[in-house]
Parts: sequence; structure tokens; C-alpha cells
Amino acid sequence: MSSDPDTDETAEADPASEDVGDRVPVLLVRGDREYLVQPGGEQGTDLGVLEVPADVQPGETIETHLGDAFQVRRLRGPDLFHHFERTGAPMVPRDIGLVIGETGISRGDRVLDTGTGTGVLSASMARAGASVVTYERNPEFAEVARENMALGGVADAVDVRTGDLTEELEELEDESFDVLTLDTGDAASIVAHAPELLVEGGFVAVYSPFIESTRAVVEAAHEAGLSNVRTRETIQREMQFDDRGSRPSTAPVGHTGYLTIARNV
Repeated sequence: MSSDPDTDETAEADPASEDVGDRVPVLLVRGDREYLVQPGGEQGTDLGVLEVPADVQPGETIETHLGDAFQVRRLRGPDLFHHFERTGAPMVPRDIGLVIGETGISRGDRVLDTGTGTGVLSASMARAGASVVTYERNPEFAEVARENMALGGVADAVDVRTGDLTEELEELEDESFDVLTLDTGDAASIVAHAPELLVEGGFVAVYSPFIESTRAVVEAAHEAGLSNVRTRETIQREMQFDDRGSRPSTAPVGHTGYLTIARNV
């Protein structure tokens, strides 16, 4: 039996009828200008106003009302670091890569996070396929993080909660998370509860800018019976190439912090 495409519920949705917030954001790029926007929206620039079609696709070119062209690019994970509204210093892409790589975060995982801040880590884990519950104590920061999740196209996968995780531990279901990620000064007190929060084989990843708090995390992990506890300083040197030769840059060494990984085994 044939169906009427105008009434068939399985017919493809009209992009123009979708909510703007449901569309995957794209980057509009011209030289050193970059704007992260939702399809179907409008973006003001110093070169004129960009009307972004609801069905815009990466690889296309759109023009401002003054005729200046912008290239459309697909959003990539590192773009979140550069375009999210900041409420502090966000975790840098290399450290996010270590967290995801060391814990194996992937589609279907449930992640418990605290110290949301700007939300770059939470959004990156969501883009890897995880569902994330993240706690932020500062209500204003939490609201900015929610806006960032919408801008990054992951609002459905990240539950930004305003509050202190240490006060909510008893309300969380035991053994309900695959990964626990912490970027907060009291991380050691939460690590002590990791065996109750994590599934067997689940991971803890703790980021800290200070050695003292890192040591406290390591001690708490051992006392909690976690295994494979290890800490690395995250550091990179940028290379410099010119007519005189090649060497590491003389700019300050790229230290960002300390990453501790442990496992509930």
C-alpha cells in the first residue's frame, strides 16, 4: 500500500521545521576569523551579516550581506577549546586526549565528572559517545556550561548539575558509572568513594595543577583499593624551525598539570 509523503510519519523531516538547537553546529571561517554557529541562525561579523541556511553543509561557501565569503567547516573537538565561552582556564586538548585515551571513553559509557568549568572536557567526552553527568558549584559557571553544551551540539548528552558532588554521593546509584573524571581541589575525598561509584574495571582520571593535591589523590586511590595507580606530568615542547636550524622553542615549557589514572579492579 502506498503512503502519502505529506502525511507519512516516517517521511524525512523538513530541516526548516527543526528546532535550531537540534542542528549540528558548524564553523564559518575566513582567514583568521572563525565563528561557531548553529545552522538556521544569524552571525554578525565586521564584514557583514551571515545568514546561515538551516541545511548548510561543511565544504560550502556562504556570503555576508556585503558579499564577503566564508567557508563552512565541520566542528572538530579542538574547536570547542577555542570557541566556548570561558569561565576560567579550560582543560587543553592534549590533556583531554590523555583522559579519553587512558580511560578508553567511548560510545555507551556513562561518565561522572566534577569541576565542569567551561565544559570542554564534558563536551569532548560526549562527542566521543559517552553520556556525562557533571557537577559545577558556581551557578553562573554552570549556566555558561549549559550554553556551551548547546553550542557544541551535545546538550542531550551532558547533564550539567549545579551543586557539590561531595554532597550528592549518597544519591548516586552504586556502580553506575564507567569513568569518573575530577578537576577539583577536593578530588581526593571523591576518589575515596570511587569503588562504590564505578563498575568493575571502571577508571578514575584526576587532573590537578598542584603536586600536593596530586599526592593526596594517589594516597586516597591506594587506600580505596584502586589498582594501576599512576601519575604523569602533562608537558609538551613546541618545535621551532627556521633558517638557522631546528630545536625546541625557547618559549616557556608547556607544563599544564598532573594527571592521575586509577582503575576499579
